Amino acid sequence: MPKLPTIGKISPEIFSELIYPRLGAPADNILVGPQNGVDVGIIKMGDQVLSLTTDPVFVVPAFGWEKAAWFAVHILVSDAVTCALKPRFLSIDLNLPMEISEEELTILWDVIHRECTRLDISIICGHTGRYKECHYPMVGGATVIGIGGEDEYVTPRLARAGDKVIVTKGPAIEAAGILATVFPELLARQSGRDFQAEAADLFFKMSVVEDALTAVSVGVRENGVCAMHDATECGVLGGLYELAQAAGLGLRVEKEQIVIEPAAIEICRYFDIDPYSAISEGTLIMACREHKAQAIVEALSRKGIKSSVVGELTVPEKGMTIVDGGREKRLEHPEVDPFWQAFDLALKEHRKVMQP
Repeated sequence: MPKLPTIGKISPEIFSELIYPRLGAPADNILVGPQNGVDVGIIKMGDQVLSLTTDPVFVVPAFGWEKAAWFAVHILVSDAVTCALKPRFLSIDLNLPMEISEEELTILWDVIHRECTRLDISIICGHTGRYKECHYPMVGGATVIGIGGEDEYVTPRLARAGDKVIVTKGPAIEAAGILATVFPELLARQSGRDFQAEAADLFFKMSVVEDALTAVSVGVRENGVCAMHDATECGVLGGLYELAQAAGLGLRVEKEQIVIEPAAIEICRYFDIDPYSAISEGTLIMACREHKAQAIVEALSRKGIKSSVVGELTVPEKGMTIVDGGREKRLEHPEVDPFWQAFDLALKEHRKVMQP
């Protein structure tokens, strides 16, 4: 069996060998079950379907409690919207560290309530407590549930060769947004206060909720979007690879066509990160029917969301390739996200800078 990673998500190989063969009791109403690179499960219930996605509740106090709570909600909902169904319900478990105060919990829960209200999501059940040996940022788990018609959801298996691939916002949105928020002094010292302020604006781009809902408003399946995936760990390159793998197809990508946020690239340069392999919540990768690609890009643009057509899905025999600087090479999954090591090094540098 392949080795476990030193940190972060397990590899596709471990998923395939350990997790996938052991999924409990079978059920004939499962339309989409667990797959590597697929964020949402779908089950049929009468004449409708339910979408379900589960993730950690990820709370980072260093963001400030308002931002931390906003981010915790949008991480959860960003996975849910990749099936195209509008999220409607939330089940949430909070296993909180002993050091959280009543004031901090109040802010955390007020923002969770506020964002769920804004997104029309009802909190239906959960658990809340403080426990020893619980630590930030992973302080529980949550499931987001959506409801819709059987012809309204999307999943990578609906994609086919010839579909166009669109990327929103560009690489390293999350990596840059987190680093700019947690280490503003380092960026200001390197690039000035004006750049630091510009970089701080990346934080609220760390969500694909509006991206996904805007894209599917154009149409789904034969009329538009047929698959979506948010670029979390291992970033844009990992996300592209995972979407094509989940679809069982090949892929050809033009790297230079991928939109970018200049501030994100500059931050990655400063922290010595490959932006295309770095964690990028906020970047949506989608496949769509060719005749709707331009309409989707235009709909996103009207919402102020950058996007571009970066390539297309191909027959599986062609494999996955990326064209970079005019040279075509095999696209491989990065496997290890460079953000985590960079964050640890930045934390050490930050402590030195902040010493009296």
